[in-house]
Amino acid sequence: MTTKESITGNWLVRYTQMPLEEFGDYVLLTNFNNYVDLFCEQCGVPPVGFGANMRAATACGITMINFGMGSPNAALVMDLLGAVRPKACLFLGKCGGISDKTQLGDYILPLAGIRGEGTSNDYFPPEVPALPAFMLQRAVSTALRDNGRDYWTGTVYTTNRRVWEHDERFKDYLRETRAMAVDMETATLFSCGFFNHIPTGALLLVSDNPMTPEGVKTDASDRKVTSRHAATHVRMGIESMKLIVGERKTVRHLKYEW
Repeated sequence: MTTKESITGNWLVRYTQMPLEEFGDYVLLTNFNNYVDLFCEQCGVPPVGFGANMRAATACGITMINFGMGSPNAALVMDLLGAVRPKACLFLGKCGGISDKTQLGDYILPLAGIRGEGTSNDYFPPEVPALPAFMLQRAVSTALRDNGRDYWTGTVYTTNRRVWEHDERFKDYLRETRAMAVDMETATLFSCGFFNHIPTGALLLVSDNPMTPEGVKTDASDRKVTSRHAATHVRMGIESMKLIVGERKTVRHLKYEW
């Protein structure tokens, strides 16, 4: 256990309880156990148990992993996935709308992430932008279009703060960034994906509008959004990956050389 490869290979199996040879070339990432269950249901594979820290399932060459919440876990899963080097990695996450334009259930296809979390500073200097793989985002756009789904594009602000909805100063700062939405993982995934030579993208679902008191997420509001939109969110992720698999196109938008 003296090299990164030996550590990540061992730890990926330990966290997911899945042998390395069972990982698909294409990976869907999420924060939610029910997304893993929906993936199994839609792909027609048996549901997985709850014995792993990161529940994972594979079907049709696609693996879905629930890596947990927050930027440290986002960095961890991208480091661990370096052991299997997937050809594409797509994050299906929820976000809070900052813009007045966004409504519950809207999709956001991020063009960039603002690195407000700090975790990605261990991988790149702060001025390096967090960008998705262009070809992967294009595939997601195609899947949404083919299903008659509209979406927003723009930047997503990623923060390590979980409870800030009461902090008016922080909310004023978020407005100044001109970001469309706020979350806790996207910029980290983009940065750490690039660091580990893994093409990475994201399709975010607006689950709350936390800039106003009545828009802050509650147990009831989250259940409503999940029941109405989660299954379609997962299906869009699966269809996006199948577009890439079917066309056999690389999703790398830059050569990983420096």
